[in-house]
Amino acid sequence: MGAYILRRLLLVIPTLLGIMIINFVLTQFVPGGPIEQIIAEMEGRGDVFETIAGGRGDVNTDASGEFDSKYIGARGLPPEFIAQLEREFGFDRPPLERFLDMMWNYIRFDFGESWFRSISVTDLVLEKMPVSITLGLWSTLIAYFVSIPLGIRKAVRDGSAFDTWTSGAIIVGYAIPGFLFAILLIVMFAGGSYWRFFPLRGLTSDNWDQMNALAKVGDYLWHITLPVLASTISSFATLTLLTKNSFLDEIKKQYVMTARAKGLPESRVLYGHVFRNAMLIVISGFPALFIGVFFGGSLIIETLFSLDGLGRLGYEAAIARDYPVVFGTLFAFSLMGLLIGIITDLTYIFVDPRIDFESRG
Repeated sequence: MGAYILRRLLLVIPTLLGIMIINFVLTQFVPGGPIEQIIAEMEGRGDVFETIAGGRGDVNTDASGEFDSKYIGARGLPPEFIAQLEREFGFDRPPLERFLDMMWNYIRFDFGESWFRSISVTDLVLEKMPVSITLGLWSTLIAYFVSIPLGIRKAVRDGSAFDTWTSGAIIVGYAIPGFLFAILLIVMFAGGSYWRFFPLRGLTSDNWDQMNALAKVGDYLWHITLPVLASTISSFATLTLLTKNSFLDEIKKQYVMTARAKGLPESRVLYGHVFRNAMLIVISGFPALFIGVFFGGSLIIETLFSLDGLGRLGYEAAIARDYPVVFGTLFAFSLMGLLIGIITDLTYIFVDPRIDFESRG
């Protein structure tokens, strides 16, 4: 097992390097870099993409018609000012040198400072992380606590009316986009058009600091109810049907028939024999599911409920071309995702010690 883990860890290095190279190369060809953003703000447009979308010819030309600036909207700005911006952002150096310097810093977990927020990338991520932890952890736990019992029940009553209508319900839930369900919840329960049972924005109330411990817990749960429901709705179908199919496969096997022939109670057959084997795929997938919800937080849901999490951070950084935030979070989250893959394999072994990855290949 040790050799397998070592091989997986060594494979992380080229995989992570490939991810960073591809994304770094792509950014070299994307219009509207950070310098263009600053130029657009100076000229009062606010967003360089308005210039790009509008097709305005804001690239400088001299009297002979030759380009004298490679930046959109730089007409009338002194070359010295543009050169100073390039030095501040590091664009006066060759791309390869900038990439190697960036990777050397990232290896030491030095992600630098945001270009437009005057705060380190690490502090910025830690500031936004509570929202993502809330959505990711609660959504994953609720999905498992509901889907596993429901899937087992559906497997036991396969083909019944209960199985039919619950399958229809979860498929409809899966088909509804999370943001559309979020809008429905806001309209129905957050003062949109009907009732105002839940708050519309934030994770806590304005008087959070004056509350006692029990009141803080209640206030926190009160605020997260709607966004967590909106982000969880699409997870039920996959987990429930996976649980049901896993149980059905195990129930049809010979050892289950033997256990029943010995007169064991049905509950002991299901939870003493079938459960461990059937839950192998479901339980071992918990780390991957959590990390997927955690880092893939819905930007739209965060926006609808005014939650300032990692989803909005990534979107705003990409729009502003805040490359330290974009590449720093990409490196950290890619590394964590690759390590989670290894943890998932170890979870397989924890759930079923008979699995031996060393015997593969």
